[in-house]
Amino acid sequence: MQLTKTQTALEAFKKFVIQQARTRLTKGKKNASRELYDSLKGVIGVGPNSIALDFEMEEYGIYQDKGVKGVGGVRRTTSKFNSKNNKGKMWKQKAKNSPFSFKQGNKPSVKHFKDWARMKGLNAFAVRESVYHQGIKPSLFFTKPFEQAFKKLPKELKDKFGLDIQDFLAFTLNQDRLR
Repeated sequence: MQLTKTQTALEAFKKFVIQQARTRLTKGKKNASRELYDSLKGVIGVGPNSIALDFEMEEYGIYQDKGVKGVGGVRRTTSKFNSKNNKGKMWKQKAKNSPFSFKQGNKPSVKHFKDWARMKGLNAFAVRESVYHQGIKPSLFFTKPFEQAFKKLPKELKDKFGLDIQDFLAFTLNQDRLR
């Protein structure tokens, strides 16, 4: 049985989610290298009795989307460039409810921040310390468009699946009449 209308509905769903996710990346200024932007893909797999839709992106995309909880702690020194005295103050948590977190003593490698920090004119070691203590704020660049499109999908999918079933039944009945 061909599910062309169902597949078309899933194709539209995929296209909407990817387009909106890319827009949110750009508007949220999370698109410095365009690596994550370019890696967003949707793959529709058609089996004999099923259709599946998988979304793919760079591994760090899930951390940008859901955020990462920092370890927190107390600031040890004050920046020479900041007029406020932050010594002894707590680090601000950016992703309190994230499913991901940094563990005490396991700082991320500087290599992950080097290129990005260079593009932004920042010190990669300072960026690493900040991210380790504060975490990464959730951008929800993928979650929001997915949920928004998913709310519309069930009715649209039922309608399209119903049309595919009608076409299949009409085709089957015509085949039986020809025999």
